[in-house]
Order: sequence, then structure tokens, then C-alpha cells
Amino acid sequence: MPAIQEITDKLIRDNIQRAVHDVFKTMLGHQPDFVSASVQLAGVHTPAMPAAAENSHPSVVGTVGFLGDVNGLIYLYFDVAFARLATSQLLSMSDAELDDAGDEVVNDAIGELTNMTVGSFKNGLCDAGYPCKLTIPSILRGSNFCVEPISSAVRHTFYFNCAGHRVVTDILMKIGD
Repeated sequence: MPAIQEITDKLIRDNIQRAVHDVFKTMLGHQPDFVSASVQLAGVHTPAMPAAAENSHPSVVGTVGFLGDVNGLIYLYFDVAFARLATSQLLSMSDAELDDAGDEVVNDAIGELTNMTVGSFKNGLCDAGYPCKLTIPSILRGSNFCVEPISSAVRHTFYFNCAGHRVVTDILMKIGD
């Protein structure tokens, strides 16, 4: 099926805002607020995102890729406190139960939230005529790290506030070969 519409910054922005809004509102009961966005064009080097000041605190980062007529990865950055809050609300667990369960249950919950969010984003790409499939989720934990795209990827970074916490969605995409 040929593409119905061109992949534009607006298409990407609308799809990720809808995906984050729908998943976080439905699964966590919190309304995320869009704060800002930035775009890094392919081949243009800019400082790694999220900004170092934001990344100096421990984070839990979920990532899921999509492959097909358009390829990419989406990273969702959560500070540890919000990752625990999201897990608690998603699984109806108390802080004590989370402590007993350990980081693995938080990793699984953030992986699933990332999978749902990227799945919703991917569905928007499919609706626009760019069929693709998801990869399995993975989790990165730590602080003071950055993800830098290859030179042919376009980066779209979106900042949201949710329940008093910042959530960053970092989209790396390559269209075509």
C-alpha cells in the first residue's frame, strides 16, 4: 500500500502526543502535559539529549523499535521516582510491595508502558501508509548517559510533565534505506 501522507514533523508530533496522552491517562490515571519539542536533522550534530542536567539523576529508560517502511527507536525517560509511581499505579502495588519485588518489576512495567506508547505511535505511522512492526522492549538504568543517533537518523525529542515529573520521549527515525 503506498503512503497516504508524508511523514512530517506534525505527523510525528501529533502521533507521539496522542500516544503518550492515551497510554498515560488510561494506564496511570494521569494527564500528561506537553511542554516542548526539538528536532535534530540527519547529519546535523547537536548536544545529546536529554540535556545533561536532566540526565544527572538516576533514570529508568524504556526503548522499543519499529521496523518496516520507516525504521526507528523510541526512548521514554522516567526519573526513578516516577518509574516507581507509574509501576505502583499500573500494578496496584504499595511502596513496600515494590521494595520487596525489586527493580525487575519496575523494569517490566516501564517496558510495558513503553511498548504500549510506541505501539500507539506505530499505529499512527501504519494509518499514514507506513507499515512497520515493533521490536521487543528493553530497559536502560543509570545516570549521566546519552544516546546519540547515527548520522542518517532524524531525532525528535518531546518533553511532557506528568504527575509532577518530567517524561522525555526521544524518537530516532530513518525513512527509507
